[in-house]
Amino acid sequence: MGSRVRIVERSRLPRHKVCGEFFSPEIEAELKNLGAWDAFVRAGPARVPRMVLHFGMKCKRARLPEPAFGLSRYAFDRILLDQAVDAGADLAKEDGNEAPQIIATGRRAAGAARGRRLFGFKAHFEGPREDAVELFFFGKCYVGVSCIESGKTNVCGLAPESFLSKFEFEYDSLVLQCPALAERLSPLRRITEWFSTGPLEYGQAFELMKKNQYLAGDALSFVDPFTGSGLLAAVRSGAMAGRAAAAGQPVEIYLKECAASLRAPFQAARILRRALERGWAEKIAPFAPARLLFALTRPK
Repeated sequence: MGSRVRIVERSRLPRHKVCGEFFSPEIEAELKNLGAWDAFVRAGPARVPRMVLHFGMKCKRARLPEPAFGLSRYAFDRILLDQAVDAGADLAKEDGNEAPQIIATGRRAAGAARGRRLFGFKAHFEGPREDAVELFFFGKCYVGVSCIESGKTNVCGLAPESFLSKFEFEYDSLVLQCPALAERLSPLRRITEWFSTGPLEYGQAFELMKKNQYLAGDALSFVDPFTGSGLLAAVRSGAMAGRAAAAGQPVEIYLKECAASLRAPFQAARILRRALERGWAEKIAPFAPARLLFALTRPK
């Protein structure tokens, strides 16, 4: 739309980030609209046609409605950054000037008490890989395992501080506490350090903060990572924020449109999270179709 864009990033890009690195099938349409789909395909994302949910000794398997994708944040952030710079955006480390319109992304500040705070962690592994995204639930913790580009496997989890403290935040020890997860990782070799981030807090910010600030990504909506919809929601809200800011759309209208797309999957994820926290997962897992759980947590 002819608007001048400045990207302010205080950290080095690209870099490894704690992320499930799972892209829902709907990401194809979003990236095509942004003109980034061809670059995404050239990066060689893994195709993920199946999902496997592990609840203690019980396991649910299902095929996804359409194949999803696995690509590292290191590769994906490079694609988006290059795309923006090629389109004419300026890249800056710091910006002391207040812009007419601001798109704010990044993690929400956490307000939970010590011990209850949530932390995320991830590492990349190499070795035999599966074509499924697998989720392992244990001890109020869950870990996702899925393939990404170049034959690598991403292992990413989320756990409360009280649980992590039992293992002194040693993630190699933590993943051995779930027999099914330990068996899944046994033929693999870790090839990166463990990256961690936190504290994290679930939440959505559909109320007006500042008249010139369009929240997007995790700053707008941080949904339970086990849904696998975080990257889709971030790309979609980022694109919506860019269009709204360029057109001068009132922030209130932008936030209403975001709420219509993102509120329902957040509420569905909250119900599932409470079931997990109360230890109901193993009891209800046999009666909950995996594909239905996937559908309920997709942005509209």
